[in-house]
Amino acid sequence: MMNKLSEHHSGHFGEYGGRFAPEVLLPALTETEKVWNEVKTDPKFWKEFDYYAKTYVGRPSPLYFAENITKKLGGAKIYVKREDLNHTGAHKINNALGQALLVKRMGKKRVITETGAGQNGLAVATVSARFGFDCTVYMGEIDVARQRPNVFWMERLGTEVVPVLTGTKTLKDATNEALRDWITNVQSTHYIIGSALGPYPFPEMVREFQRIIGREAKQQILEMEGKLPEMIIACVGGGSNSIGIFTDFLEEKSVKLIGVEAGGKGIQGNEHAARFAGKNARVAVVQGYKSIFLQDDDGQIAPTHSISAGLDYAGIGPEHAYLHDLKRVEYTFACDEEVLETLKLVMREEGMIPALESAHAWVEAIKRAPMMKSDEIIIVNQSGRGDKDIFLIAEALKDEGWKEFLKSKT
Repeated sequence: MMNKLSEHHSGHFGEYGGRFAPEVLLPALTETEKVWNEVKTDPKFWKEFDYYAKTYVGRPSPLYFAENITKKLGGAKIYVKREDLNHTGAHKINNALGQALLVKRMGKKRVITETGAGQNGLAVATVSARFGFDCTVYMGEIDVARQRPNVFWMERLGTEVVPVLTGTKTLKDATNEALRDWITNVQSTHYIIGSALGPYPFPEMVREFQRIIGREAKQQILEMEGKLPEMIIACVGGGSNSIGIFTDFLEEKSVKLIGVEAGGKGIQGNEHAARFAGKNARVAVVQGYKSIFLQDDDGQIAPTHSISAGLDYAGIGPEHAYLHDLKRVEYTFACDEEVLETLKLVMREEGMIPALESAHAWVEAIKRAPMMKSDEIIIVNQSGRGDKDIFLIAEALKDEGWKEFLKSKT
């Protein structure tokens, strides 16, 4: 059931979205759209999805009251949607599962995907093992190094992880290589795009698989508090976890929706991934869809930086660009330094280890809560867990014990 604010025509959200792809990919995109149109209103498909979501993923994920931080900050109650407790440790499994069931319907035996933080790659590798697909994951060389635990597990699951050595060697370049693979192997292969972007029907499809987050959160907060929250906060890279929790609240005008981008080393320079706050963001058609992208003076896609590999991307999903234009979602940013400080606070006060991506959302919650009333509610979408970030966090916190341990093992 589409929300009014989410309606689109011919794969567009306002001026954004669409399908811009080489001719060789059109049959695969048409096939994907055909199967998607068949299943999205098919109760049997969603019954199967719900079965695996419950028994394999572990849904519903809990909505947790962060009592200690709430007391420490004063002001609004902070609740946490615990997507980090899903199988594989993030929201990415929701979409990977949904698209795996589509691949079964299509009768294909091979899947590919891109990954930055490794959580999408791990989720796709996991469902590929479960459903018997050959799987190849493209990952920038820099991300392979900084997300080594996820690479290890992907390979153990039987997936081929291909380091991408071109360009900035991060998520953008991994996506380019995955698209090249799809063009070459279009008959046998389905590309499980991991975020709510790419050519139509992927932005809609990924959103619908991820909106289980917001659907659950809405029911849970009504049961726990008897009312809707005043605010929902989620980090925004490509935009799947955020569109997932936002969608079922879009028509609830009393609920403020806030997306937090990667401010990196500060938005005054070029080492960030803040599309809406950055000065060099413009409309472009890239990787099969039209949206907002960070660009250099020559109109080329600009290099980006974030301590979190999952937010280190120059573009943003087309529906987010549309919701920004409508002013339905407020987009802000968090910088690396404050993300690390907030991560330490959440760990010490609540005994949770959010992913660096999710810690961006926490930064904004900690800023906002003290300015709100004690009977008001914030929901933070904790999109993933932070054990994947151990190398990055240990290095950033200058943990000498960890360094000595690594030296002893090498």
